[in-house]
Amino acid sequence: MQPPAPHLPVVLPVDAVPPSKKPYVDPVTLVHKDLVRGPFWQRIPAYREVDERTFLDHAWQAKHSITKISKLLEALQGLVSAEFIADADQGFRHAPMSVRVSPYLLSLVDWSTPYTDPLRTQFIPLGSRLLPDHPKLDLDSLHEQEDAPIPGLTHRYVDKALFLPLATCPVYCRFCTRSYAVGVDTEEVEKVEIRVNEDRWKRAYRYIASRPELEDIVISGGDVYQLRASQLEDIGMALLSMDNIRRMRFATKGPAVMPQKILTDDAWVDALTRVVEKGRTLHKEVVLHTHFNHPAEITGITEAAMNKLFERGIFTRNQSVLQRGVNDTPETMTLLVKRLGHVNVHPYYVYVHDLVKGVEDLRTSVDTALFIEKHVRGVTAGFNTPTFVVDAPGGGGKRDAHSYEYYDRETGVSVYQAPSVKPGEFFLYFDPLHQLSTAAQRRWTSGSVDEQSVMIADALAKAKARLR
Repeated sequence: MQPPAPHLPVVLPVDAVPPSKKPYVDPVTLVHKDLVRGPFWQRIPAYREVDERTFLDHAWQAKHSITKISKLLEALQGLVSAEFIADADQGFRHAPMSVRVSPYLLSLVDWSTPYTDPLRTQFIPLGSRLLPDHPKLDLDSLHEQEDAPIPGLTHRYVDKALFLPLATCPVYCRFCTRSYAVGVDTEEVEKVEIRVNEDRWKRAYRYIASRPELEDIVISGGDVYQLRASQLEDIGMALLSMDNIRRMRFATKGPAVMPQKILTDDAWVDALTRVVEKGRTLHKEVVLHTHFNHPAEITGITEAAMNKLFERGIFTRNQSVLQRGVNDTPETMTLLVKRLGHVNVHPYYVYVHDLVKGVEDLRTSVDTALFIEKHVRGVTAGFNTPTFVVDAPGGGGKRDAHSYEYYDRETGVSVYQAPSVKPGEFFLYFDPLHQLSTAAQRRWTSGSVDEQSVMIADALAKAKARLR
C-alpha cells in the first residue's frame, strides 16, 4: 500500500489570484511577526559565555536575577558610561520600588541608547529623569487596603475579589500600583506586609465562600510566578471547590520578563494545567493574565512559551500600562497589540498610568490614551483590541477612559463615576504636571491648597451640572 500523499500548501498561479480593491501588502512590512531569536543575551559581557540551554533554565534566570543596586550597576560596567551608572544609582535612591531584574530582561535592553530604551525606562530609574510628584498622588491611590475585609483580599466590585497571596515578583516594575506592599523596603517606602501565610489564606477562603455574590477571583500579588507549584495548585483547587466561584484569573508579569519558567519549570506549568483542566470539568473558567508593555518584550522565547500554554488550552490575556517614552505612540501600541495577537495573547486592557508616587516621568494624560485608542481601533479584530481604562483613584474601579463626566484639559482634572461600584461618588484623575500649560502647572505647585481646591471644585461642579 502506498503511504498517503503529504499535505502540501496550495499555491495558485499569480494570474489565478482574485483581484482586490485593497492595495497589496508587502510581507516585509508585517514586522509584528519579526521576533528576536538566537543568542541575543551574549551581547551582554556578563552573559557572553552562557549557552542556550543555560539561558532557558528558569532556575538559572531566578538565581542570577539582580536584586542589589550595586550588582546591577556592576553588570552594566562596559556597557554604559560612568555618568549613566551614577544617574541610575541616584534614581534608585529615590525610587519607591526595590530592584529585581532578570538576565533575560537585562539582555533585551538596547544599551547603546540606555537613556531612551523603553525597557530600561520601566525598570531602572534615572535621577536625571525623575519629576516632582503631582500634589494629589498617593502611595495606595486605588485604596485597595480600604476595601480589604482582611489583609491581602480586596472586595470592591460586587461579584469580584482580588486575592494577594504574596508580595514578591520575578522583577519589580517602577510603576507598580502596589508599591505600598510589593518588594522590600526602600529608602522612600516602608512596605505593608503581605507574606505567604496559609492561615491568612484560609481566612480569605472563608470570606470568599461566605459571600454568594462573589463569582470571580483574581489571584495576583506580587506575582503568582513566585508561588511554588503546590501552592498554586492548592489555591486554585480551594477556590474551584466553592460553589459560588465561576471564574478565576492567575495574574503574572512572568511571561514578559522570564518566559523560561513556562518552558522549563514543568511542575509549575503542570500544576496550572491541572487547575485549568479541573475548572473545565466543573464548567468554570480559569485563565492567565499577563503584562506586556512594549513589543520588544516579545521574543522567540516568548512565542515558544505562549505556544506551550496554548497547546495546554490555557487562555492568556494581557494588561498593559500606558507609559511615557515606552508605549505612548500609536505606532508602538499598534505593534504591541498585533504582536500579542501573533503569539496568542489577547490584549485586554491598557491602563492610564495610576497615580503612583515616584514615577511622574512615566505618566501620560487621559487625552494621550484617547488619541492612541482611536488609532489602534480597527487595526485588528475587535476581540484583540484592548480597552483603554482609568482605574479610578479612590476605589472607583476601572472606567473606560472615554466615560468621564467632565474633563478639563487645561487643569488636567477628569471626573468619573462608578454607579455599579460606589453609587453617588465622584472619582478624580489628574494628568501629569509636565503635560499641562505653564500657567496650570503654577496653579498646582504654588503651594496654595485653596487654589488646588478651586480647580477640583470647578471640575466637580461642571461634572454634576452635566448630570442634571
